Amino acid sequence: MNKFKSLFLVGIIAFSVSCSKSSSDSDGDNEEAKVDKAANLLATGDSAKDILSNETYDKLLIEIAYVTGFKPTEAAMADFTEYLQEHTFKEDIELIYNELSSPSEDELTLQEIADLETSNRTAFNTGSTLAIYIYFADAPAEGDDLEGGLVTLGAVYRNTSMVIHEVTVRDLASLSSSISEADVETTTLNHEFGHLFGLVNLGTDMVNDHESESENEDGQLVGDNHCNQAVCLMRAELQFGGSSGKFLPSNALAQYEDGVKSGCTLSGTTVLSLLQQNTGKTTNTVPLDAECLLDIQANGGR
Repeated sequence: MNKFKSLFLVGIIAFSVSCSKSSSDSDGDNEEAKVDKAANLLATGDSAKDILSNETYDKLLIEIAYVTGFKPTEAAMADFTEYLQEHTFKEDIELIYNELSSPSEDELTLQEIADLETSNRTAFNTGSTLAIYIYFADAPAEGDDLEGGLVTLGAVYRNTSMVIHEVTVRDLASLSSSISEADVETTTLNHEFGHLFGLVNLGTDMVNDHESESENEDGQLVGDNHCNQAVCLMRAELQFGGSSGKFLPSNALAQYEDGVKSGCTLSGTTVLSLLQQNTGKTTNTVPLDAECLLDIQANGGR
């Protein structure tokens, strides 16, 4: 009888452990399912105030997703972090790195980049933490015109998402002995993040009108969400290249089936010349002008 009771007790314990494990596993699955991604799938500039101020989020978690061999330089990431601390009230900024295999594409459309984010992004808004996703690609953007000098360095396409075409950044940096890879990376990162700040007229209201206009494909002059002030990080020529004032014949401001839209595609045509204007100064990076700084401060930033 005692032997039977012992076996019975062992059976109960084993069943309890099994149920406990199943319940734990189920809870884990439910926790993963509870991740709300909606707040990270909005339009460019929609989270400008949340990024600039500490009213809702007091921490930035930045996921650096990079293709093997195309990790950004430590110098650029240090300068980028300093830029964020200079213009936002976020003192807690954490960078996490996510190394990815190559998608093995000769060029990438914005839709393909968004699809890669869907498959690979791990950081999303939680509690008082706002998450940003930056993908460093090993392929150029679709529609790059190398002979014409119109190449896309980076693009923002959602409120917390951007791509840096690292392969193109490196190619551009190699053209100058006085400009480093880190210089081009920093300028690209800072410009694109300026749009996540809501600049120019892209979620952050302008204190004074300083939005430039460019000729669209229909020949009409329209606001292009870039600054018309000289030597500003958000200047339109950084996007469109030179002084032609025409939209890039690529994915600039293109609308895709699932709503992915580029708020900016940064052209490399004039980046080197702008950086070279600062050669010999304390830094080669291009600053924001006074008008953009006013807009940032009016929307909760420093």
